[in-house]
Amino acid sequence: MKKGFLCILIPVFVFTSCNVKKEEMATYVFDNYTKKEVNIVMRDGVKLHTTIYTPKDLRQTYPILLQRTPYSAAPYGAGKMKTKIGPNIHLMKEGNIVVYQDVRGRWMSEGVYDNMRAYLPNKKATEADEVSDTYDTIDWLVNNLENNNGNVGTWGISYPGHYATISAIDAHPALKAASPQACIGDFFFDDFHHNGAFLLSYFRAISLFGTYKDTPTDSAWYSFPEMNSNDQYQFFLDKGPLKNLNTYFQYDKLDTKTAENKERIDDFFWKEIVEHPNYDSVWKSKGIIQHLNKVPATVATMIVGGWFDAEDLYGPLETYKAIEKYGKGNYNTLVFGPWDHGKWARNGVENYVGNYYFGDSISLKFQSEIETKFFNHFLKGKGDKNTGLPEAYVFDSGKKEWKSYDAWPPKNIVKENWFLSENQKLASIQKAPKPLSFVSDLKHPVPYSEDIKTVFTPRKYMTDDQRFAARRPDVLVFETTVLTEDYTLAGDILAKLKVATTGTAADWIVKVIDVHPSNLKEDNDKLQDHLKMSNYHLMVRSEVLRGRFRNSFEFPEPFIPNAKTAVDIKLQDVFHTFKKGHKIQVQVQSTWFPLIDLNPQTYVDNIFKAAKEDFKNQTHTIFTDSSIEFSVLK
Repeated sequence: MKKGFLCILIPVFVFTSCNVKKEEMATYVFDNYTKKEVNIVMRDGVKLHTTIYTPKDLRQTYPILLQRTPYSAAPYGAGKMKTKIGPNIHLMKEGNIVVYQDVRGRWMSEGVYDNMRAYLPNKKATEADEVSDTYDTIDWLVNNLENNNGNVGTWGISYPGHYATISAIDAHPALKAASPQACIGDFFFDDFHHNGAFLLSYFRAISLFGTYKDTPTDSAWYSFPEMNSNDQYQFFLDKGPLKNLNTYFQYDKLDTKTAENKERIDDFFWKEIVEHPNYDSVWKSKGIIQHLNKVPATVATMIVGGWFDAEDLYGPLETYKAIEKYGKGNYNTLVFGPWDHGKWARNGVENYVGNYYFGDSISLKFQSEIETKFFNHFLKGKGDKNTGLPEAYVFDSGKKEWKSYDAWPPKNIVKENWFLSENQKLASIQKAPKPLSFVSDLKHPVPYSEDIKTVFTPRKYMTDDQRFAARRPDVLVFETTVLTEDYTLAGDILAKLKVATTGTAADWIVKVIDVHPSNLKEDNDKLQDHLKMSNYHLMVRSEVLRGRFRNSFEFPEPFIPNAKTAVDIKLQDVFHTFKKGHKIQVQVQSTWFPLIDLNPQTYVDNIFKAAKEDFKNQTHTIFTDSSIEFSVLK
C-alpha cells in the first residue's frame, strides 16, 4: 500500500499573472497575512480545526472567504503558511480574511467522517450535519474575528465545492455569496458512479474516503493500493470480478500469504458501495440536489464547471438547475468553460484539455473578470442583483468563444432528432427499422482511451481522439455528411435507443463526436506523437447507462433475451458548434474499460458480488429506429 497525499481531486494552481513574480508569491502570504489556528465547537460538542488568514493591514474591515475541505487545511503549526490563499490571486491581493476548515472527521478535526454526510432537515437541538457545522462555523467567525465586515462568502472545487453548496442550505444570515465549483451533487451520478455503472477508474481513490479514523491527525492515515502495473487495462482485466478487489480494502490483515476471508472489507466507503449497488435510501439520503429548495434568496450563487470535467459534470449543472427551479428570486449564475476538473483555478496562459487546445488566457479571464467581480460585489459592494455579470456565461467549445445568455439552456433552442441508420449514417429521416448487431467480448472490452497508463482518476479522455474506437467491430458508428453550415448544440442530449441482447444484462454507452476536416493545419504541438489534427475525432459528450436501471435506478430489472427494448440515456449538457466542413458522429458500444467496470451480461442481483462464471459474451443489437435528440440553438 502506498501512503496517501493531500491534493486528490483538488486542482493545484500556480500564479503567473497579475504582475506578481513567482519568487514574490513564495512570501506574499507570509508578508501580508497573519495565521492562527483555532478549534471551533459545534452544537454537539465536536471541535473542528480551523485555520484563519487575516490581513496585517487592520485599518479597514474585510469579508470572510471560507473553504471547508476534507483534503486538509495544512500546513499546521505556528509559522507555517500556505503560499497561496483564496479563490484567486486578485482576491488574495485585494485583502480578505481567508479561512480553511477541516470538516468533521478529517485531519485535525474531531469526529468520525461520513462520505457525503446526509442532510437532516429536522434536526434536534444537539444534532449536527454539514449544514449545521457550516452555520456554527460562520456564526463563530463573524462574532469572534476582529476586522470582519459581517459578510461571508464560500467557495470550493470538487468536494470542497460540495461543501460550498451545503453552506447555502438553511444559510447563516451572514452568508452573502457561495460559489460551488465542480461540486458533487450525488454520488450515484458523480465521480464513483455514472447512471448505476461503477467508475472502476476511481479504484485507487476509495481508501482516501473510506479509511476509518476517530482522532485528529496532521498526517495521512490512509494508504493507496499498490497496483504494481503501468497498464491499468490489463491490471483490471487480470483481476476479474469486482469482488476480487476486496483484498485491497483489508487494512489490518496480517503480512502473510495464507488464509484469509477474501470477502472481508475494512474500508467503510468500499463496503457502502458493495452493499448498496442500487439507488436506495443510503444514496438518496446523501444527495444534495433535492434540498436546494432551502437556499434562501439572501445567498447569491455562482456555479462553475468545465465542459470536459471527467469527475463532476452532473453536480454543477444539476445544482444550477435546481436553484433555478426552486429559487425564490435568488441571484444564481452559471459559468461553464472549456476546462477539465478545476482548471479554471490555474493560471497557465494556454488552455488545453488533454490533446485539444481551446485558446489562451481563458482561466485568467474568468478569475479577473468573473470570479473576483462576483465576490467583491456581494461581499464588499452593493450586493444587489446588478452585478454586470450574465445569467449564463458559457464557452462554445466548437467556435472557441465565450457567449452570454439570460437563461441556460438558452431560450431559443429546439429539439431535433437524428436517427441511427444503416450504412453508418446519422440521418434526419427515419426509415424502416433494421437490426445492427455486434458481439461484446468481455475478454477484449472497448478501451476508453488509447493510453494504457495507470492514472489516479482519468481526465484527458474527455477530449481524446475517438478514431481508435470507431475502427473496432464492437463499436457502432453513425455519421452525418459534411455539414454545409454551422450546427450548434446548447443543452442536454437524449439518446433514445431501441436495443436487444442475447443475454439478460448489458451496458450502453453513447458518445457524440466532432469529426474534423482532413485538411486542417497541423499546428497543435501538444498532440501526442501518434495523432494528427487531420480527421481528429473530438469527443464532445459521452455517457453510460447500466441497462438494468433503464426504468428505475432503485429497482433494477433484467432484459428479456432477444426482446426489443427501449433504453433512454441522458447525456449532460453541451455548448458546442459543429462547424461547417465538420461532421457529427455518434458511437454506440457496450464496454468502456476500465473507465467503468465490466457488466457480466448475465443478470445478477449485485455485480459487486458476481462470480467469474457469471461473465459471458453476448450479442447486442441496435435497431435503426433508435435516435438521438439534440438541443439545437437557432
